[in-house]
Amino acid sequence: MNIDLKTVDKIASLSKLEFNGDEKEAIVKDMNKMLDFVSKLSEVDTEGVKPLIHITDEVNVLRPDEIRIEITQKEALKNAPKKDSTYFKIPKVLNQ
Repeated sequence: MNIDLKTVDKIASLSKLEFNGDEKEAIVKDMNKMLDFVSKLSEVDTEGVKPLIHITDEVNVLRPDEIRIEITQKEALKNAPKKDSTYFKIPKVLNQ
């Protein structure tokens, strides 16, 4: 597969980019180089190689959840710029 100016125009349109004539030519060359590089992978003999699903066989090691009170509600609200009796007050962000 080769990249041409029409393909670059379509990709530019989809990605909301604009290129002038010189930039398009440079992009065509670069994209074709990338495709040539990736096509080299087809030359590699992968006979008998199992597909790699995970990099390692390690399993996530998770610590058990512990309920701890690090800061009280009163301490948390102490330096709040705007607060109610027990809540932080923030500006409305929906429907703007």
